[in-house]
Amino acid sequence: MGRKKASDFPQELLNLLDGYVHGGISRRQFLDRAQKFAVGGLTAMALFDMLRPNYAWAIQVPPDDKRIKTSTETVQSPQGNGSIKGYLAGPANSDKLPAVLVIHENRGLNPYVEDVARRLAVANFIAFAPDALTSLGGYPGDDEKGLALFQQLDRGKTIEDFVAAATWLKARPDTTGKLGAVGF
Repeated sequence: MGRKKASDFPQELLNLLDGYVHGGISRRQFLDRAQKFAVGGLTAMALFDMLRPNYAWAIQVPPDDKRIKTSTETVQSPQGNGSIKGYLAGPANSDKLPAVLVIHENRGLNPYVEDVARRLAVANFIAFAPDALTSLGGYPGDDEKGLALFQQLDRGKTIEDFVAAATWLKARPDTTGKLGAVGF
């Protein structure tokens, strides 16, 4: 199936998807309401599949790109959940560089967010993308399962985990001590 753009879909359908993605309606409610857009043999589930992210299409910097180095790091977070894991990316060869904390959306550290960290590495930043779902086993590999897990997090502890990650990243010897953040 070819890649479609948002402009290929009715705005009302996109609004339904937005409601689902941000937790305003359930998947079942989305499918029930999207059914009216399913015509010509198309099902609501087929529409849902067309609207869902395809991370393979989103990757701009492959994980094995020779210009960068990546690793999974664990940061201690005594005021949060104890620790938080994340994806660290930086140029393969560099001096001290500014750092960027990459904050994921309410699904967890999915492949798109990892790719954003790699893009920042190619642009000469040290990027760290912490996974808020670490205390619940980490990103489960599926955005819907990630959303369900995200709703179980203790917001205060999660904030402390991200503060610990930012402090750790800023203090790394390969950074200049300058820190920015990007989030979704």
